[in-house]
Amino acid sequence: MSNLHGSAEAGISRGVAAARAGLGAGAGLSLAIRIGSIVRVESGEGPGMPHEVMNERQVAAYLHLDVREIVKLASRGQIPCRKVGQGFQFRKGQVDHWVESHIHTLDRQRLAGIERGVTAHHGVDHAELEVCPLIPEGGLAVPLLARTREGVLRDLVELANAAGLVYVCDELLDEIRKREGLCPTALAPHVALPHPRYPLPYAIARSFIVVGLAPGGIRYGAEDGSLTRLFFLICCKDDRTHLHVLARLAGMLSDPSGVERLLAAGDPDQLHQTLVALEEAATAGS
Repeated sequence: MSNLHGSAEAGISRGVAAARAGLGAGAGLSLAIRIGSIVRVESGEGPGMPHEVMNERQVAAYLHLDVREIVKLASRGQIPCRKVGQGFQFRKGQVDHWVESHIHTLDRQRLAGIERGVTAHHGVDHAELEVCPLIPEGGLAVPLLARTREGVLRDLVELANAAGLVYVCDELLDEIRKREGLCPTALAPHVALPHPRYPLPYAIARSFIVVGLAPGGIRYGAEDGSLTRLFFLICCKDDRTHLHVLARLAGMLSDPSGVERLLAAGDPDQLHQTLVALEEAATAGS
């Protein structure tokens, strides 16, 4: 058994107990568990849940877009939906994944609009910091010593594990690998946002972000072939938090001068201070 995960069975027990403690009556969660691994977690229906069904106007408000643009995307098959009568029907979880897969192509204004729409849909105060509070004490590695993509993922998961945030490390690492296998999360230039394919609420203690800065750069799969130096491992307990954080972070990183400031950080404190400054600017400017 690897040192990375320790006792998988004990980790699952802790994760299940912790997650159940945070659930109220009627939360509607069902589990399928095998020893050593979490198979799947399905969440029940409810406002803001992944299975929520939306129409064109609701999706337009959710993504802060013109309804005509949503209809155009749907008509061309460029956003997941199905035709119902004279209109279209969307599942929120599929819309969330569509945003995630296209987020690297969106400009700063569009990212800010999506973030405003998502936060309004879920009743979240857009003025609050969302990224920096998720970084635990000891959650920034400067420098990150890994030299390969696999090494980066392992080091970041271990960083979160050392902060007491991971119950089943190998399960989490495997889901992150699977997400990278679908499409590398490297954003040109210099930044990557690795994360699991799906939220794993029973594998982690709480939603978190850990950050690593590799000064020399690593070949991580950027479309332009450039080296990636800054890595944000994003692990959230639910799709809602994941999309909030992803949109906010992508907006913060859309300013090249801000990225350069992050890359110039000489230690974890300087990196954290720069991240706070960038997020405060993002909330003030929206």
